[in-house]
Amino acid sequence: MCRDAGREAGVKSVCIFGGVPKPPQKAAIRDGARVVVATPGRLLDLHQEGAVPLGKCSFLVLDEADRMLDMGFEKDVRAIIGLTSAKRRTVMFTATWPDSVRTLASEFLSSPIRVNVGSQDLAANKRITQVVEVVEQEEKERKLPQLLQRYHASRANRVLVFALYKKEAARIETFLKGKGYNAIAIQGDMSQAARIAALDSFKDGSVPLLVATDVAARGLDIPDVEAVINYTFPLTIEDYVHRIGRTGRAGKTGQSHTLFTSFDKAHAGALQNILREAGQPVPDALLRFGSAVKKKEHKMYGAFSGSGSEKQATRIVF
Repeated sequence: MCRDAGREAGVKSVCIFGGVPKPPQKAAIRDGARVVVATPGRLLDLHQEGAVPLGKCSFLVLDEADRMLDMGFEKDVRAIIGLTSAKRRTVMFTATWPDSVRTLASEFLSSPIRVNVGSQDLAANKRITQVVEVVEQEEKERKLPQLLQRYHASRANRVLVFALYKKEAARIETFLKGKGYNAIAIQGDMSQAARIAALDSFKDGSVPLLVATDVAARGLDIPDVEAVINYTFPLTIEDYVHRIGRTGRAGKTGQSHTLFTSFDKAHAGALQNILREAGQPVPDALLRFGSAVKKKEHKMYGAFSGSGSEKQATRIVF
């Protein structure tokens, strides 16, 4: 995206991330890249090696700030911010506004302005038809081929199947290949090169069925994903919204089908709210789990509420 936007203006950009050799990335930076898109760990590595002088950074963008902090990158993010110039301009994009992000903003932003696009509450894309099916845990493997007959009958359209754990994704990939499906997985145990190759094959349509963990729940911008199947429900309702958001992109409609079990009942109330807000039917079987909404817990700090000491941002709603 940065490469396309900067081409006409003559602004070069480079993407740097771990799991691949550093020399080509360093060479691209030396070649005059003005925009560096990076993962926190590799960016700090290259700064320490003198390849990226963060002190000269004049514009800092933190994308998916809530997710970076949830995944334990807070120390790296704070280190990066501390190494940049105090005169920099900073923009934080975040799908949610938890206390961890609010605290970071209050510490490192001067007179921040908060801009909300759409609802201030967590909401799903209304162009996505959401189906939630309550099943027993042992039914899921039998259900998956049935769902693929419904959403992937041509075996040519793009369908994304979400699993929760790395081993589960690998197992589903093997299961689907055994059923004759042209499928590939992308999960955290794979090398960076293997992940890129899997994603490229899904993008170009040569492998139209992708099994993924939540590494693909955000940032995967492929306009032609027709359906998302949640084989296993995610750990948070925010991740559910991001998962199904991989379809129905660029103004198109999409479909999602979620297999919900008694193991997921803590999310029943929040899921009901998402369905109602989007005008989707709430199955009676889901209502039987109750409608209470569990307070979100930070993966590192647990459930907590703000101290009230954060700077107040000016709120603008479009």
